[in-house]
Amino acid sequence: MILQIMIDLPKCTGCGICELACSLYHEKECNPEKSRCRVVRYEHEGILYSIPILCQQCEDPPCQMVCPTRAIQQNQTAHWVTVDGRRCIGCKQCFTVCPFGCITIDPKIGKAVKCNLCEGDPKCVEFCPSGALSIVLPDKANITKRRSFFDQYIESLKKLAPSVTE
Repeated sequence: MILQIMIDLPKCTGCGICELACSLYHEKECNPEKSRCRVVRYEHEGILYSIPILCQQCEDPPCQMVCPTRAIQQNQTAHWVTVDGRRCIGCKQCFTVCPFGCITIDPKIGKAVKCNLCEGDPKCVEFCPSGALSIVLPDKANITKRRSFFDQYIESLKKLAPSVTE
């Protein structure tokens, strides 16, 4: 079964619990620097925005395509993408081509690390207190994204309506 993690941005509080759950599961310590997911925070016009950055488990992963040692492979059954640390030479090509910025290079070992959906049971989703992260099948993700975009578009039109009628 192919899985993806759906992000509901308005629900993200930027708490970073996803990062802690990830690092604890994979590295056995609560250290956001060692997480395979990231919460990027930035301020714009006095508003703090938080955006979880998660591997999208691409259907045709560019990271896999550029890996010279074939250390990055897609699980043929579940389709999550993994890095084989024994084969990775730390060339950083995967890091460079990831369109989402989801691959990091572990500074201690000099090799690529990335989300592997916790092999089908993502801890970031399990422990997200606001429900901003959820597991979905790709078809459901597409429908949900379209519906969310449509809802946001309608809300924007409603906000414009008073100025148009004045």
